Order: sequence, then structure tokens, then C-alpha cells
Amino acid sequence: MEITIVGRNIAVTDALRGYAEKKVAKLQRYFERGIMEAQVSMAVERGIHGVDITILVDGLLLRGEEHTGDMYASIDGAIDKIERQIKKYKTRINRKLRQEGNKLVESAVVVGPAADIVEAPEPKVVKTKRFAMKPMSVEEAIMQMELLGHDFFVFMNDSSEDVNVVYRRRDGNYGLIEPEF
Repeated sequence: MEITIVGRNIAVTDALRGYAEKKVAKLQRYFERGIMEAQVSMAVERGIHGVDITILVDGLLLRGEEHTGDMYASIDGAIDKIERQIKKYKTRINRKLRQEGNKLVESAVVVGPAADIVEAPEPKVVKTKRFAMKPMSVEEAIMQMELLGHDFFVFMNDSSEDVNVVYRRRDGNYGLIEPEF
């Protein structure tokens, strides 16, 4: 398993690195072949300690993010969020991993009070929208998104002639997704 730990506005000490590696390594118990790749990003902004953990297991992406006043608590919170995702989406994750030849370890998922959780039915597509895509600039797409009151907008970029997505970020700025083929 490869764990990458990055710090922004913080010096990642050996103790912090060891704690994060130990916590991420414990997530391996949920998978037969273990976690292939994990990235831990730690940041401090205005006294708030934030941790973003992204885990890649055979093409499956799991992500947990937490912001608290203590870096260790943020790591614990992010790990807890990933564990809740695994437990909540156990059936879907198993199906995805089975296609890849891996499998979620059943015994590790049914532990403690979470074992009483009744799985909700798998969500399904209930509406399909079709629309003509006219080429437009990124700025025009953002304006269109704002006019519609949506959090994202799919459009054809007039400069690259590719399908792109603009979205509103939590910090109030915008993001642009450009696919690579």
C-alpha cells in the first residue's frame, strides 16, 4: 500500500505522519487485497485543522474530509466518514469490487452498533434530461449555471470543443472539470 501525506501550512511531524498512516492502514481490514493507494492532505487555515483522505481501491474512490480544532481529531473524523461510507454502500462497493476481482471483507463491516443499520434500497435513475449543447465559453457557462440556480452546468467548451463541467465550490469559487481521453 502506498500512503502519501502532504501538509499545507503545517509541518507534518513524524508523530502526525505515524498516526495518519496507522489510521489509514486500519481501513485495509475492509478489503481482501487491501488498499492500493491513499492520499492524506493536512492543512491549517485560520486555526482550523483540516484533513482530506482519498483512498483508491481497484478503481473505487473513497473520500473523507474533516475540519476541527485539532489535527488528530480531524484525522479520526475523516477516517470515521470513510468507514461510514463503506458500511452504508457495502452492497454497491462489493458489486463494484467483484467486477475487479476484489471483495469487501464481510466480517469487518458488521461490527458494533452499526450492525443494526438496515440497508436502504439502492438509488436508481428516476429522470433523464436531454438538451442541445451549444459551444460556449467558461464564463458564459458560469453565467448560465447562476441563471438556472444550479450547482453545476454541463457545456461544450468553445475553445477545446470538449464537454466540460463547471461547478460551484464550497468556498464560493468555481471549478472546471475537463475530461482527458
